[in-house]
Amino acid sequence: MSPPPKTNIFSQRKDVIPMEKKLLPVLSLCLLLLLPAASQAAGKADYPLKQVLILSRHNIRAPLAGRDSTLAKLTPHAWFAWQCAPGELSPRGAELELLMGQYFRQWLEEEKLLERNTPPAADEVRFYANSFQRTIATARYFASGLLPLADVAIEHHQQVNEADPVFLPAPPDSERFRQQVRNEFDRSGLEGPLQERGQRSCQLLMQTLDFNRSTYAQQHGPLDYTRKDIAPAKNGGPGLRTPWGALVPASDALTLQYYEEENDLAAAFGHPLTREDWKDIAALKELGINSLFSQPTCAKAMAYPLLAVMEQELANSHRKITFLCGHDVNLAEVLPALGVEDYTLPDSIEAKTPIGAKFVIEKRQGQGGEEYASLSLIYANAQQLRQRTPLTTEAPPARIPLRLKGLTATPDGFYRFRDLQQRLQDTIAEGRHWQSEP
Repeated sequence: MSPPPKTNIFSQRKDVIPMEKKLLPVLSLCLLLLLPAASQAAGKADYPLKQVLILSRHNIRAPLAGRDSTLAKLTPHAWFAWQCAPGELSPRGAELELLMGQYFRQWLEEEKLLERNTPPAADEVRFYANSFQRTIATARYFASGLLPLADVAIEHHQQVNEADPVFLPAPPDSERFRQQVRNEFDRSGLEGPLQERGQRSCQLLMQTLDFNRSTYAQQHGPLDYTRKDIAPAKNGGPGLRTPWGALVPASDALTLQYYEEENDLAAAFGHPLTREDWKDIAALKELGINSLFSQPTCAKAMAYPLLAVMEQELANSHRKITFLCGHDVNLAEVLPALGVEDYTLPDSIEAKTPIGAKFVIEKRQGQGGEEYASLSLIYANAQQLRQRTPLTTEAPPARIPLRLKGLTATPDGFYRFRDLQQRLQDTIAEGRHWQSEP
């Protein structure tokens, strides 16, 4: 017996729209929504990654001031019991840097810059750090996460805990330079906003420290942080003269304690603080560095030795990965010196150069032989830092694209590499001029 003929039940009622016709508009809309993502993926595939340069700030360290220093006198409370010496990378900082290295390994394997379980050739990678324990150790732990099967040498040029002038050069010894820095700062109009933010930060910081019950307050009396005498340091170097200098070490130490201590109340000496409060506390240590290096002359003069290394590395056709490890001041110098547009960092209590942050330059091969570059800032957000969250390409750290003033990017967000190279060379020349001027 043959089966009954198939019928279309929708043909039996004219007021019912067949399901396949209903789905057509929905499917069309889905395809349209997917087009940007598909185009972006195709665009990225058109620019294979050839080289990556990473300028990193070290990860979490103990405060620079020891427990018997003035820092201990600023509060009646006991500071966090660090498991390392002052200024050294903490065990948590080491773990976080290992996690960041593992993320970069996954990302670069997906980009086919690295081959899985295959160490690169010796001349394909370079790890160069300032000669402090925290910077050398940061580079070491990042390398362990990035290249677990390779015996990576961490290059540094001075005795341990002596500054390398590539990362921390002396300011130019020139009165014309100092005057130029003062003039740019005066024209910036930053003094008023800095004064307002500094006073707000000082007030909150003193409340959190219970400063009025501290040994420092008993010995020196109230701290007058309202005076209006903000100016660049007398030598024109990386810092401002401010009325709240005595509290800057406490801002630094409390920020680090927030990262290291997972209990919110314990991190704030029993005071309930919001995320915005923590931003205000962290701001005090950042105001001098970030405001001064937003001025072009100071940024270029102090950044040029490091920029010269970066330009040389990017021009090295054999290099695949360069990792340079320094400090927040290095990021604060290099980005403004290159003309990076202003940016904001979601989920960070530090405004511009968070702990462990990486300034990343990707060099890519375009069609027709043209080379391109993109710039970004990659950092673990506050929650990832405090919870030691594993970082993967599925659960990545924060990544903020950076834009350069005066240069035009492609629709995919890439700059012609030769334009970036010219920007580097011009900036280096200007910085070298200030450093060599008598």
